[in-house]
Amino acid sequence: MTSAISRSLIDDFRRDGAVCVRGAFSEGEVQLVADGIERNLADPSPRGIVASREEDAGRFFEDFCNWDRIGEYERFVRESPAAAIAGALTGSERVRLYHDHLLVKEAGTAQPTPWHQDQPYYNVDGAQTCSMWMPVDPVPRDATLEFVAGSHLGPWLMPRSFMDDQAKWFPEGSLEELPEIDRETAPIVGWALEPGDAVFFHMLTLHAAAGSRTRRRAFSVRFLGDDVVHAPREWRTSPPFPGLVDELPAGAPMEHPLFPVVWETAAVS
Repeated sequence: MTSAISRSLIDDFRRDGAVCVRGAFSEGEVQLVADGIERNLADPSPRGIVASREEDAGRFFEDFCNWDRIGEYERFVRESPAAAIAGALTGSERVRLYHDHLLVKEAGTAQPTPWHQDQPYYNVDGAQTCSMWMPVDPVPRDATLEFVAGSHLGPWLMPRSFMDDQAKWFPEGSLEELPEIDRETAPIVGWALEPGDAVFFHMLTLHAAAGSRTRRRAFSVRFLGDDVVHAPREWRTSPPFPGLVDELPAGAPMEHPLFPVVWETAAVS
């Protein structure tokens, strides 16, 4: 699969901050993730949250950091081409798992995912970051992830809670606010996806998604490349890594059992 990651796709990723990789995963790999998702839904972790309002006709459920207890997730992360694709796109020689993220919008979910960058919610600094988002159900264009092309090259923007717009991470005024995204003029990209397709995007690329008329089960994996280091925060990050600040100093590479190396070039020993 990694041989299909062309120079033009790498250039697109670095220019736009998001690309679609068609047929990234085999039918068996998609089924492996689908089985893991159903296990996860039947047995959520304490980090699982319902991210839609009570009056929503559907239900938006999220869960985080389950790879070490759901074997299907770990197999996918370690054995699929996902990490190798992230390495090719970021130009990294070694790729670490940061965390996994389950996102399920049941049929009829109205709750949108608002425009945001991911990295300001996290406890990492660095430019060689990559997230993979893959559906195990067909996703039409109007329910897929959308991206503002090139936004990863701009500033960090204020992270806010999705439901009530609160600044629970960086203090008010410390980062630029999210600008108005004009759908008529903004360089928005997005793709209808079939199982096996995936999008890969930089952790600073602005992205959003609408609700979903049909069931939309998606699995995301966040990968860290060569230049990413620990950036402890004074607040609870999303997801949190309690106690990590006592084990990994600020500015240190993410060399910790929570973040295993899942791919490296043959030249790295």
